[in-house]
Amino acid sequence: VQLQASGGGLVQAGDSLRLSCAVSGPTFEHYALGWFRQAPGKEREFVASINLGSSTYYTDSVKGRFIIYRINAERTLYLQMNNMNPEDTAVYFCAADPTGMCRAAYYVDADKYAYWGQGTQVTVSS
Repeated sequence: VQLQASGGGLVQAGDSLRLSCAVSGPTFEHYALGWFRQAPGKEREFVASINLGSSTYYTDSVKGRFIIYRINAERTLYLQMNNMNPEDTAVYFCAADPTGMCRAAYYVDADKYAYWGQGTQVTVSS
């Protein structure tokens, strides 16, 4: 299974950006999927998750601004980021796990995921 994240870039505060994560391998529709981010000098942190039933869970700092969704026919995970602020600046990683039947909140820990993408840089200027 391989994950390829894309869509990062430089935006201004208040702007929107959409990240994509293309996932190879079988049975994509059964995966739990998540987005994490790592800012300079900080640990990797959970952003959002979605299980095989498309139930979602978000960290508090992005609730109401970010939307995680999946399109199984495209084998792609997305993260729509709206009203961005400089605190959103980080490298964003997508992750996948084949045991996707748990509730979305179960997947907040990085060790719940078997596969990871390479990361895409997001920079928000003030």
